[in-house]
Amino acid sequence: MSHPLLTAPIGPALLRLAGPTTAVMVLQIFVGIAETWFAGRLGIDALAGFALVFPFVALMANIANGGMGGGVASAMARALGAGRIEDARALVVHALVLGVALALAFTALAWTTAPALFRLLGGNGLALERALAFSDLWFSGAIALWISAFLAALLRGSGDALTPGRIGMIFAVVYVPLAGVLSLGLGDWPGFGIAGLALASIATSIGSTLLLAGALWRGRLGVTPALGGIRLQARLFGEILRVGIVGSFSTLTGNLTAVLVIGLVGRFGAAALAGYGVGVRLEYMLAPLGFGIGTGLVTLVGVAAGADDWKRAVHVAWVGGLLAFGVFGAIGWAVALMPEGWSRLFTSDPQVIAAAVGYIGHVAPFYCLFGLGLTLYFASQGAGRMTTPFLASVARLVVTTASGWVAVDWLGWGLDGLFAAIALGIAAYGGLVAGSLLVAPWRSRRRPTDREKTESSPAAPCPPWPR
Repeated sequence: MSHPLLTAPIGPALLRLAGPTTAVMVLQIFVGIAETWFAGRLGIDALAGFALVFPFVALMANIANGGMGGGVASAMARALGAGRIEDARALVVHALVLGVALALAFTALAWTTAPALFRLLGGNGLALERALAFSDLWFSGAIALWISAFLAALLRGSGDALTPGRIGMIFAVVYVPLAGVLSLGLGDWPGFGIAGLALASIATSIGSTLLLAGALWRGRLGVTPALGGIRLQARLFGEILRVGIVGSFSTLTGNLTAVLVIGLVGRFGAAALAGYGVGVRLEYMLAPLGFGIGTGLVTLVGVAAGADDWKRAVHVAWVGGLLAFGVFGAIGWAVALMPEGWSRLFTSDPQVIAAAVGYIGHVAPFYCLFGLGLTLYFASQGAGRMTTPFLASVARLVVTTASGWVAVDWLGWGLDGLFAAIALGIAAYGGLVAGSLLVAPWRSRRRPTDREKTESSPAAPCPPWPR
């Protein structure tokens, strides 16, 4: 019997799958605003330190939830779409093993390289001290974040977006007051400063992991998971990694772009760096919306791909991509029309505000293309076709950094020239991902069976490798 998501109307099915996660991501936007506000109340040095660390925090979180997490969800969706129930059961253990291994790798990397990286990016003095206080502690809780992300991905891949969405909303609501108290203190207690934000993140990740694991073993996956009696197989690790690795490299190039831009911005001083952190925070806040829509696309496209229904897979991708184009565009233009008001939410320093306004004015109008490219990236995860999104992320890296360097060092256009280069990179990214799918939509790579060849019409024979 075919999977019900193969015949469900695309709009309602996407709403059911993407709705809970998107609701959590909308809430995360306000969480991000609160988090930046807390850092701003701790002073410019804390805000600048937070800006130094945040690309690395976002890198790990995006790989766990989007890159490798997308690989986990895609593998589960394709297994269920093809009716491979035993593979679906075994994928739970394979995902947990990968989650632990990757968490330990990220923790070790952060502890050994963060100080040198932050100095390379222009961090010094109190800003560097604040950055290290946050980074060292936050990455200590990496295992909880990775396991939580993979458990949620398994549930979404099975078609249950409601359970991880509900749990995500609970802990997003818990995080804000907890982060406020732990960072700013309460009454006469001064709090832990910027390290308090890391403590709040670790605590909520542990709570989320416990609730997600309980839901999984109560049957919310649709198949019965088991930790014992499962033989680890390279084939099933490959099901996750062939999507997850390429997706992670796409995420890595995106964050490398942000890191290199921080290096260029840092040359203009701490106020410019803090202003850039306020401005670029809008992109980081919008990205969760793309993640919310994209997780629904991973499941819908993955199930269709598992059943070899590529026409439906492409249709689903465009529905989600155009939805994101409209939503991101509306938010980007709304903030671009009132950049100073947005900036004053986080700081009152005139130099910081000026830098933030410059960033928003140049970049925010192009967020529509960012949303389009980001959601089609997730759709590509479901399809298992990650080459184009990866090349598009490389193109964004090259266009942004090369044109930014030319604008700053050769043409002397300062911060405005650098921000224009960032906008150009976003346009290249979205245009390449969408243009590729438009010109060459996904086709089946499955070799037809002898029976299918015999049943093909002589007037219109089926080619041995359908495009």
